[in-house]
Amino acid sequence: MAYSLDNEVFRGLALYGGMTIVKLAAMAPLTAFFRRTTKAFANAEDTRFFGAKTAEKTKMALIPNDDVERVRRAHLNDLENIIPFILIGLLYVGTNPPVGTAILHFKVFFFSRLLHTLVYDQATSKGTLLADWVRNDAVHGVPTHPGC
Repeated sequence: MAYSLDNEVFRGLALYGGMTIVKLAAMAPLTAFFRRTTKAFANAEDTRFFGAKTAEKTKMALIPNDDVERVRRAHLNDLENIIPFILIGLLYVGTNPPVGTAILHFKVFFFSRLLHTLVYDQATSKGTLLADWVRNDAVHGVPTHPGC
């Protein structure tokens, strides 16, 4: 019964986990968009496909772009965090946790991933650290700030 839609905790994981996976899936087209608009590609084949006909243009298109790298790193960070969250969330649902606590964990994780991406894309490291700190305290239930 733990892994059915009759279980409110499982429904919460399905909702917030699903929205988090949609957010993760949206990062790939966003990276491609930035690559195309900045003409900064990962390999020579892409540069030729998108119009770099000379060796000089190909070489210029292979220079890393800060905006592209920022979005790409945010996508990789999502992969490193969202997949384990979903798997651990499934184990957590099986422990029959209190509904309010479980839903709060799922909400905080989802909104912190959104905040992390927005802040990371704006290149503000203090904001990223704040988003991570809030997520760690709320999701893991263990204070991570000094003095605790």
